[in-house]
Amino acid sequence: MEKSIEAIWKEGFLKSDALIAPKLNNLYNQKSKHIIDKFTRMFKMNLILIVVGSFIILAASFIVGLPYMGVPMFILMNVLVILNKKLLNTLLKIDKSANSYDYLMSFDAWLKSQISINKLFARFLYPTIFLSLVVGFWMKSIDGYRLGDLLVKKLLLTMPELSLIFGVPTIGLVIAIVIAGLLILVGGRIYEWDLKLVYGRVLRKLDEIIADIQELRD
Repeated sequence: MEKSIEAIWKEGFLKSDALIAPKLNNLYNQKSKHIIDKFTRMFKMNLILIVVGSFIILAASFIVGLPYMGVPMFILMNVLVILNKKLLNTLLKIDKSANSYDYLMSFDAWLKSQISINKLFARFLYPTIFLSLVVGFWMKSIDGYRLGDLLVKKLLLTMPELSLIFGVPTIGLVIAIVIAGLLILVGGRIYEWDLKLVYGRVLRKLDEIIADIQELRD
C-alpha cells in the first residue's frame, strides 16, 4: 500500500537522510541550530556579566566599607560561574550533525538538567547572599565602632531588657533565620523567575519548534 501524504510528510522531517521534503527538513534543522546557538551565546554572555559584576561588587564593597558583604558575594558568584561553565562544556558536546528532532531532544535534556542543578544551588545562593548583606552592614565600621554595636546600644536605651545572644538581639537573629529559611524554600522558584526573565523568549521559541516536530511524529 502506498504511503499516505501525512506519513511521507513526517518521514521528511524525522529522518536526516530522507529525500522527501528536504527543504522543510532543512528549515527545521536551521531553526533548531539557530535557537540553540542563540541560547548558547546568551548563556556565555550571562556568565561573563556575572564575573564582571562580581569584581565590581568586590571592589565597591571595600570602597564603602562592606568587605564582609562583598567577599562572600564575590565567592558565591564565581562558584556559580564555575558550575555553569562546566554545564556549558557539556552543552557544546551535543552532536549538531544529528537530525533536528534528536538535536532538540538532546538540548532539551541538557536544559532540564541545567535548570535542576541551578535550582538546587539557588536554594543555597539566595539565603547566603541575604546573610552576607546582613553581616556586611552589621560589621560596617563607623568612627571605629561597628554599625551593629551602635544599633544595639540605641535599642538598649529604649529597651534595657532586650534579649541578646553574643551581643545580637535575639529577635533580630530569629527574623534573619526565618527570612533565610524562606529563601531556601523559594530559592528554586526565584531562579525560575530569573530564567524566564533572561531566556524566556528563546525558551518559548524552543518549545514551539519541539511541539511542531512532535506533532508531525504523532
